[in-house]
Amino acid sequence: MKVEIWSDIMCPFCYIGKRRFEAALQQFSHSEEVDIVWRSFELDPSMQNKPGQSIHELLAERKGISVAQGRQMNDHMAQVAREVGLQYDFDRVVPTNTFLGHQLIHLAAEHGLQGAAKERLFAAYYTEGQNLGDLETLVRLGAEIGLDEAETRTALSNGTYAEAVRHDEYQARQINVRGVPFFVFNDKYAVSGAQPSELFQEVLGKVWEETKPLQHVATDGPACGPEGC
Repeated sequence: MKVEIWSDIMCPFCYIGKRRFEAALQQFSHSEEVDIVWRSFELDPSMQNKPGQSIHELLAERKGISVAQGRQMNDHMAQVAREVGLQYDFDRVVPTNTFLGHQLIHLAAEHGLQGAAKERLFAAYYTEGQNLGDLETLVRLGAEIGLDEAETRTALSNGTYAEAVRHDEYQARQINVRGVPFFVFNDKYAVSGAQPSELFQEVLGKVWEETKPLQHVATDGPACGPEGC
């Protein structure tokens, strides 16, 4: 079974949705046969880094609210994250363009480390306050999960996986992805948002039942074939 997940590193519900989906997988008896593919999605491709700007200030600016109200909204999000075992530290978050980070995830996929890269970048952004728009920070984080530093630096500097990111975003437009996280099961069923684990369990079971091989429960009974009966 293939599950494609469109998400952005700077999307708080994407990390929460990842945890809820993982909880569902733990209860799914065929989890080892689920192939997870992370797809790129930028909430704001035009995002420009503003040195010193906090995530509270950015939220207030975009929502047209006060910084205090922005902080309250982030505090609520942090509470939701705690419910799935995540410790968001919005005071340390560094708002940044995530295009380079998505390229790192594509590079990691070439080495079978895509899942590890996604988790590492989420944690770096939401709990450690690391700048994911900085090349050397990404090189270091890549090395932590087993990527070669020289290869990572070259790939990110040259934009080797830039087109791969753009292709994911093109695919998202083709299937009308309006927000993330967005989960697609076997190119047939879609789940939008950080839904409860119970819903993911239900979808996993449904898709599995539809795709599992036909099982013979009785064999060698009277039958006819090309050579006669």
